[in-house]
Amino acid sequence: MEFIKQIFISIAEYLSQFGHSGIFIGMTLESACIPIPSEVILPLGGYLVYKGIGSVLSMTIVATMGCLAGSVIAYVIGYFGGRPFILKYGKYFFISKHDFERAEKFFQKRGEITIFLSRLLPIIRTFISLPAGIAKMNFAKFCFYTILGSFPWCFLFVYLGKKLGDNWKSIEEHLKGFDYLILALIIAAIVGYVVYKIFKGKKSADVE
Repeated sequence: MEFIKQIFISIAEYLSQFGHSGIFIGMTLESACIPIPSEVILPLGGYLVYKGIGSVLSMTIVATMGCLAGSVIAYVIGYFGGRPFILKYGKYFFISKHDFERAEKFFQKRGEITIFLSRLLPIIRTFISLPAGIAKMNFAKFCFYTILGSFPWCFLFVYLGKKLGDNWKSIEEHLKGFDYLILALIIAAIVGYVVYKIFKGKKSADVE
């Protein structure tokens, strides 16, 4: 894990050489389902502000636009490629057509709050655009709530990066436990879903 962390930090530090553009690229990659932690990219953006490059607001806006750009990429991939894939191969992942249709209806009804809250959570924020695209969530609303949820997240970590200055790398260490908690909850949800589908399948077979 330490080796992977160092790779991410090295990538972020390389991108930071390009100032605002580097932070934009980094956040675009993070939001396009390439898991370069924003908890590394954004504090580094704050460190750049600490060193006299731009302001907290300008770095936040650029980072938020990067979030939007990457999210749109993931959304488009899901929109045009996800549905055929899920309908054809979903059964191998315990996702039935009925489950898929329920997910579509969920995003149609509660997509706004889901996207907004997801942008405030590590790990989930990186991948949520893909299912939103697959479910064909309204694109204008998707973009609006992506910006609305991404801005405070970006502002917080850019601000902390500026305040910590040369110690900007310490932020990721403090959040590691929270990241693991989110990951554990995601794994537990997936395992619970798979067990439920297996149990439901066996129950249906017994009835027949």
